[in-house]
Parts: sequence; structure tokens; C-alpha cells
Amino acid sequence: MRLPPALFSAPWNLRWLLALVCLLHVALGASSGLSVDEAHYALYATHLALSYFDHPPLVGWLQWPLVALDAPTAVLRLIPELLWLGTALLVHRIAVRLHGESAGFWAVLALALAPLLHVLGVGLLPDSLLMFFTAALMLQTLALMDANTVQRPGPWLLLGLLLGLAGLSKYTAIFAALAVAACLLGAHGVRLLRNPWPWVAVGVALLLVLPVLVWNAQNQWISFTYQAQHGAGSTWQFVHVLRFLLLQVLVFGPLLLWGASGVRRTARALRTLGLWFAIPFVVLATLAGGGSSLPHWTAPAWVALAPFAGVALAQVVQRRGRIWVGLLVAVQALLCAGFMGLMASGGVPLLPAAQMQAGDAPNPFADLHGWQQAGQRARVLAQEHQLTSVAVQNWTLASRLGWYARPLPVHVLEDRYDQFDWWAGDLPQGGNTLLVDWSQMSYDVPLAPHGFASCTLLDTQDVVRLGRPLSRFWFYACQGWSGDPQPRLKTAP
Repeated sequence: MRLPPALFSAPWNLRWLLALVCLLHVALGASSGLSVDEAHYALYATHLALSYFDHPPLVGWLQWPLVALDAPTAVLRLIPELLWLGTALLVHRIAVRLHGESAGFWAVLALALAPLLHVLGVGLLPDSLLMFFTAALMLQTLALMDANTVQRPGPWLLLGLLLGLAGLSKYTAIFAALAVAACLLGAHGVRLLRNPWPWVAVGVALLLVLPVLVWNAQNQWISFTYQAQHGAGSTWQFVHVLRFLLLQVLVFGPLLLWGASGVRRTARALRTLGLWFAIPFVVLATLAGGGSSLPHWTAPAWVALAPFAGVALAQVVQRRGRIWVGLLVAVQALLCAGFMGLMASGGVPLLPAAQMQAGDAPNPFADLHGWQQAGQRARVLAQEHQLTSVAVQNWTLASRLGWYARPLPVHVLEDRYDQFDWWAGDLPQGGNTLLVDWSQMSYDVPLAPHGFASCTLLDTQDVVRLGRPLSRFWFYACQGWSGDPQPRLKTAP
């Protein structure tokens, strides 16, 4: 695999585009706190292990040196930014190999105008890693489809290294492994199986993912079981698939859809590279029928489609479709700008001021603000009242407090097994804790027989953004836990 061009040797239009996106990411990261998933994976770095209940370990290992040095959030966010930048350069290189420099620019532009991909460029998730390794594996596979490369050991060793690192990033890396196998067998036929170097690559990949296998073997394969159950979802309904497909178009944008046409416009021998999109997308869309697929899970698939989108867009612009493509670019640019603005402002423009005065109007963007202050306040109150832990009533509320209130352990008071059961365990029966409630997901104060013997309100804290309240936190000193949780969402008055 030839390395992608360095940023300063790339074409000037590509350099300006990437510089603008990186500046926007830095500004967005500076204006918002950690998301629920971002904080969850940052906590991996404070609990180093061979693997974890819900995901492989690389997302935690990669952050550990910075977390150990107590680096600020802005420094932690350099990791996803560099991954996004590397992904874009790799996509550019693949598109150039397929159709030339113009395709490379349009591929990166389509990638840069996909709203949801910016979330993965600001916050480090397993998908941020898998996006990068998908692009790297795709480029390496493209190189190994060449008959002159397939007999050399170096490219195969690199392929094994990339496969192993992808496997340490997320379990859905299995889709990339299937795409690698399909493309290389399609290019070289079954005679490839007589070449020893592909088997060496498989051995290297397995060696790298050995920590995940060892950890699961020591823990009754619980991570694989959880992911299988999570992926199965509930009752399958076609309407869920339609909703998933519509959401995909909205969050990734129509420019990347040109990739379907780009596959057909690519040389026949290279069309199998389209499987890098088709395999994961079809599987995840099918799982969406059971209500179990999240929108960002398909991000690596869209990254794989971006080079083909570049091929199609470059040809359309060159011929007669410049106006229509320009309109799409303008629309998607506005969508991206609006999406980033809502994230940075906490969604303030979505709701009129009168509706937001209570701080509890439904607002998904409020989730990104106020948790650092709440965590700091929780530490102070816990120390003042001699409480040694924090508790919440839903697992999605635990990660931000776990991060910002660390080293206080966080107990999740619900009958659901998750990663926090490994880190903090259940609150002991009869135990005392600092209970934190949040207006955007507010629960009734849990009192006996399915809660505490008593809870005393210690403090409230409002989260204000641009002069408007977004949400509110309540802090309770609670004593005498019953050990029988039955959390109940607070009903609207």
C-alpha cells in the first residue's frame, strides 16, 4: 500500500477543504462536552483491561496515555480529529487510483458534507477507528488485487496488521474481513489459497485480536453473547427498515449515494470493491428491522462508498450536471452547518424561549452541555456529606458522571447488566449514595419498597446556553438502599 499524500503535498483545493473541516471540528469540540458514548469509551482508559463487556479494547488503549496524564478534553479530541483526517486522505488516495485526481477531491467533499461523520471526527468512538481502518484496508486490498503485488510478503503482513487493529476496534470489522476475502478471491481465484502469505496475514490478525478472545474465554464469552442479543433486536418490521433508510439519507447526505453509480462506472475488475459498502449496509439495514441498528454503525460503509461517489461526481460535473451537483453541495453544506450550530448551541434555535424556561423541553442537543459542571458539583456534595459513590437510574446517564465525577464510582440503579456492573457493581443493600437526576431523562425519586429509606434534596443546578436554560440537575443524599430497583420515568405534569 502506498501511503496517502501528506496534507501539505496534497492539491491546494483538498488542503483548503481539509483545513476548513478540521477548524470546524476544533470549534465544535471546544463548545461542547463529552457525549454519552464518548465519555463511556474515555472511561475505558481509566479501567484498562484486555477487553470490555460491550466492545473491544483499542478505543480505550489509544486514549490511555493521555488520560493517565490527565489531558484536557481538547487534547483527547485530537485523536478522532487525526483519524478523520487520515480517513479522508485514504479515501482521496483510493478515488485517485480508481479515476484520477478530480475523483479524489469529490470523494473527500462528499465525505466532508456528510453531517453524521463530523460527530465521529469530534468524539472518539469505535466507529471512528473502524472508519480509518476500513479505508486503510480497502486501499491495501486494492493494492493486493494487482498480480505483481500478491506474491510479496510485505503487503500481506500489512494487511494482517490492519485486520487485527480493525478487530480490536469493533466487532463489525468482520464485515471488512469478508470484503477483503471476496475482493482478493475475485481477483485471483482459488489459487490464492495456495499462496502461504494470505494465511500468514490471517495469523497476524488473529494474534492481534487474541486479547479479546482471552478476555471473553475468561468471562463466559459474555461480550459476544451481548452483541448477538443486541443485534437481534425485537420483532422484525419492514417499517423499521424504511425509517432506517430514510434516516441514513438524512444523516449522510445524497452526495454519497452517487457511489452506487460510481461502482458501475469503475473498471469491471474493481467493482467487487463495492462489497465494502454492500455487505455491512445490507446486514445492518436488515438488523434495523428488529429496531437494533443505530445510524452511526454504517459510517465505515459510507466511507467505503465515498471513493465511488467521487468517481461518479467527477464525471457528472465534467459533462453536464454541474448545476445540480452544485445545488446538492450547497444544501448539504447548509445541513452540516446547521447541525454543527445546533450541537454547539445546545439546540437553542429549535425551541422558543418561553418553551425552554423550565429547562425540561425535549431537546437532544442539550445532552452535550452541563455534565462537567454537574460532575464537579457531585464531587463536592459527596465529600461534604461523606458519600462515597454516585448513582443514576439509567445507564445512559452514568458515563458523563463517571467521567466528570471520577474517581467516584457510579452505580446504575436498574435491573440491567452493563459495563458499569463491571466497574462499580451494584449499590450494596442498605448503602448510601449521592443520587443525580437530569431533567431531560427525569425519574421519580426511588423510595422504599423499591428504592431508598430516605432521600434529601441537596442542590439543583441549571444548565444555561446562550442565555436560555437547557436542562436541570437535582442532587439527593439517599440512605438505606433496598436492593430492588424499579425505576420509573417522571410523568409530565
